[in-house]
Amino acid sequence: MNYQVTHTTTYQYSDTVDLCYNEARIKPRSFSRQRVLSCRQTISPHPDDYRERTDFFGNTAAFFSIQKPYRKLVVSVQSEVEVLGNQGRDPLLESISWEDTLQTLASSHDFQTLNARQHTMASPLVPVFADLNRYARQFVEPGKPVVQVGRDLMSAIYHDFAYVPGFTTITTSLHEVMKHRQGVCQDFAHVAIGCLRSLGLAASYISGYLETVPPPGQEKLVGADASHAWFTLYVPSWGWVHFDPTNNLIADQQHIVCAWGRDYSDIIPLNGVVYSSGQDEIEVSVDVRRLEG
Repeated sequence: MNYQVTHTTTYQYSDTVDLCYNEARIKPRSFSRQRVLSCRQTISPHPDDYRERTDFFGNTAAFFSIQKPYRKLVVSVQSEVEVLGNQGRDPLLESISWEDTLQTLASSHDFQTLNARQHTMASPLVPVFADLNRYARQFVEPGKPVVQVGRDLMSAIYHDFAYVPGFTTITTSLHEVMKHRQGVCQDFAHVAIGCLRSLGLAASYISGYLETVPPPGQEKLVGADASHAWFTLYVPSWGWVHFDPTNNLIADQQHIVCAWGRDYSDIIPLNGVVYSSGQDEIEVSVDVRRLEG
């Protein structure tokens, strides 16, 4: 499945910005289930300094500065992406048990498993604590396939947690999310990751986009889509299986990956330092279009 994705972030300031330094992770990445066919990024005003590198997790990280006065910053990326998805394979049919997964993570020395091992530990936004482990324990039993553990956890979060935009911010702790059972996709991904890590399993955070379809008879509005987040679970017999707890489904061809890391703090789309006394307003527009043919 091929998609055109346009992600535009606009900052409007009430007073002049004299200088800014920014870091961006908004270019989709290529890997086994996805290929980036083209990618074009525009920044206005034009940066005085710009450079890119591949970060620790394999994401494209861009660094740029603007060293002249401005009051409006627009960063836009337009990409064409081919999503291969699971290619007709069912990860559940190829899953080993969760106990065997723990054993593999503890003893294997192959590169993929060694790389996954770092995702078994707590991270800045995903501490591992007792409430997470108690919630996770209801989904494990002897011999249960690890993919089924992930699927049952995903389904439970979907039914037990309310999707409430605006209830949380990027500073809301995971303890608060567990207490109130409310949040958005970012929070649900963090809950799942914390639960799985509390069991000793490897889980990571994914940022990206989800194709949305308008109601029958209505035209899709340009820019009406949004960034999305979900989690992945490491399965030695398969690789990383993608789960979307916001929509209660295993991700396939409708999920477009931008970046991944231990949690949201590793893949913040756009952040930086601004020298200005003014207030800012931010507007984010995302448009995901399926390309026919």
